[in-house]
Amino acid sequence: MDDVRHAIPASPVRFMDQLRLHMRQKGLSYRTEQTYTYWIKRFIHFHKLKHPKDMGRAEVQAFLTHISINRRCSVNTQRVALNALVYLYRQFFGVDTADLDFKTARQPRRLPVVYSRDEISRILTQLGGVYRLQVALMYGSGLRIAELLSLRVKDIDFDSNNIVVRSGKGNKDRTTLLPQDLKGELKAQVSKVLKLHKRDLEDGFGEVYMPDALERKYPKGARQAAWQYLFPAGSFSIDPRTGMERRHHLHPSTLSRHIREAVKLAKVLKPAKAHAFRHSFATHLLEAGYDLRTIQELLGHSDISITEIYTHVVNRGSKGVFSPMDRLSPSGPGISEPVIPYSAVA
Repeated sequence: MDDVRHAIPASPVRFMDQLRLHMRQKGLSYRTEQTYTYWIKRFIHFHKLKHPKDMGRAEVQAFLTHISINRRCSVNTQRVALNALVYLYRQFFGVDTADLDFKTARQPRRLPVVYSRDEISRILTQLGGVYRLQVALMYGSGLRIAELLSLRVKDIDFDSNNIVVRSGKGNKDRTTLLPQDLKGELKAQVSKVLKLHKRDLEDGFGEVYMPDALERKYPKGARQAAWQYLFPAGSFSIDPRTGMERRHHLHPSTLSRHIREAVKLAKVLKPAKAHAFRHSFATHLLEAGYDLRTIQELLGHSDISITEIYTHVVNRGSKGVFSPMDRLSPSGPGISEPVIPYSAVA
């Protein structure tokens, strides 16, 4: 249950607990909390465990330059570290962080890994049962792996053909497509979940993790069928907040392992990444003629510039753009071009 917030004292004494409490009061998502605390801890260790309140702009600049020059991090990674430290000083300590001067990372942002439609089909053929359904949903709905595994029964709206993604990246809710081809499999999965939940209740269990605010708002919700995870784990685990034994969702490492095996068996010579199915969803929609704004909303991107990266990996041939080399081949597109006399351009 590593995506469940750990309990902290109501009046924490330890610095990191005070910082976590501040983040929760500000409404940051748990994933953001984990990311920020990771980088702040690295910052503290880089400066030999010196307390952040005894450091300032010079130490922040030194750390950001270090991860850029010595650790060769990407621009995006450095930006995340910067955001964490800006939060620490500006939001937590109330210290101005303007005019920071540090070496910007030089590692460029890499193009996303995208599978072709044929490669998607071959990978899906190598998967079975619930793992095939999960990968098909990531590709068919553009879901991140964490969003997929966090789905509850009530998040699948068969009537409106929507999937509700709750507390996605940036702690935002959104809706995305429910693939028509997966409706039958999803209904069968819901039926399995309800049977498992009934058995858990009979055995004295049946509760699932509920975020803090929802747990207070719906005190009986944790035992209701609608709140059960769509992809429950095969065994119980301990809730780190309460110590209760509960059935959580499948762990992402299990799905990632099956994806690696399927990509290898499908003889796809590209990195085996769960996120590649989300990239493929966006790219194939763009190739099909859907506008960037629509794709941005389905993916839940806060800025359309993030979505624009997919314009660099679309199949240009499908847009009527052919390489000049293809025009030399007898088997090429055969599009005639006017012959311009040399005298006209000399």
